[in-house]
Amino acid sequence: MSHAALNATEEEAIIQQALHDDINAFNRLVETYERLAYSVAYRMLQNQEQATDAVQESFIKAFRALKTFRGGSFKSWLMRIVTNTCYDTLRARKRQNTDNLNDLAESDEHAPYFIDRAESPGEYAERMELNRLIDQAIATLPEDQRIVILLCDVHGYAYEEICEITGVPMGTVKSRISRARGKLRDYLLANPELLPSAFRPTA
Repeated sequence: MSHAALNATEEEAIIQQALHDDINAFNRLVETYERLAYSVAYRMLQNQEQATDAVQESFIKAFRALKTFRGGSFKSWLMRIVTNTCYDTLRARKRQNTDNLNDLAESDEHAPYFIDRAESPGEYAERMELNRLIDQAIATLPEDQRIVILLCDVHGYAYEEICEITGVPMGTVKSRISRARGKLRDYLLANPELLPSAFRPTA
């Protein structure tokens, strides 16, 4: 179970404890950010096992590199490690030529979505159906566009934070987001029959 979000003062205190090799303090950071890290990793990799491995590897890297953290947004610093680890996984996947459509299968038990208790069963089913279609559309994007659209439109990062995470200039971030949104829109419009009935365009 992830802990509640830390405020800046709490987070700084915990980071300082972790810098002195306090593993319990670092575990608090893991518990705070593991769900976010997994959500990004899963949507980038479209594979539960690889996403879990990437998150675990990222936290190990973060712990080892913590002394290089120079302040600012720890979340952005961590997510840069996560995205770079995912890129490494994608490159290794291409080298090994192990892409398999079965990797896209997902059980509801591990679905990276949250239940709104105020929803009716029908509304929940439609939202899950739409989420799966959007994930399917995102998976078709080139890797550089996929990560920026995930960070911006799925997780709500500001452009400045995305620049910090990805290490690319503002103009490039904006251009990639614009292209990604256009491709997602085209994908959804080209497949209206896949949309839940409540979301299908009307004539």
